[in-house]
Amino acid sequence: MKRHSFVPGIVGVVASIHATQGFAHHVLDGDTPSNFFEGLLSGVAHPVIGVDHLAFLIAMGIAAAFMPRSLVTPLVFVISTVVGCLLSVAGVIFPVSEIVITASVVVVGAMVLSGHRFPAMLYIGLFAAGGVFHGWAYGGAIVGAEATPLLAYLLGFACIQYVIAVIAGTVVKRVWHATDTRALHPRLVGALVAGVGLAFLIENIEGLIFV
Repeated sequence: MKRHSFVPGIVGVVASIHATQGFAHHVLDGDTPSNFFEGLLSGVAHPVIGVDHLAFLIAMGIAAAFMPRSLVTPLVFVISTVVGCLLSVAGVIFPVSEIVITASVVVVGAMVLSGHRFPAMLYIGLFAAGGVFHGWAYGGAIVGAEATPLLAYLLGFACIQYVIAVIAGTVVKRVWHATDTRALHPRLVGALVAGVGLAFLIENIEGLIFV
């Protein structure tokens, strides 16, 4: 398989996942996880079936791949999502959270698309701030759960997020053999991520206007 065939493959994956939005980012049909297994399953699935979350993770992994500490940087986002989730469970309200989340997808996708080597601290700040909002959205699936499924949920989505980001970075470096942010394939994925984020952002803004 040629390397450029990975791009339409990613498009197909995102399109197929988009068709699952009826799950509302939840594999338990809206039920709160009641045991360790359900909590873990829900936590692993949430970042994957949520297209906006998945798109951010892929772009984050690509951006991190060109940083000196490529395996450490994604942890900033992961830890921030845990914090955001706990804030959600605690009842903290984040206004216009969906707009902030989708806007973060547009921004990180556009940064990767640009091919510019932005300062690492700029990315880290974006990952930290975006992570809190993405994590807050995750928390909606676990509000009201007992301690065991809650901890399993946190473990599940923390691990899967890190794995996805690392895989994205590995594909960029080992499969596409990209050595610079200006390489074509990472920028194409950045364009795809920005497009996904923009579509969701427009949808959320329309929802506010025409509610």
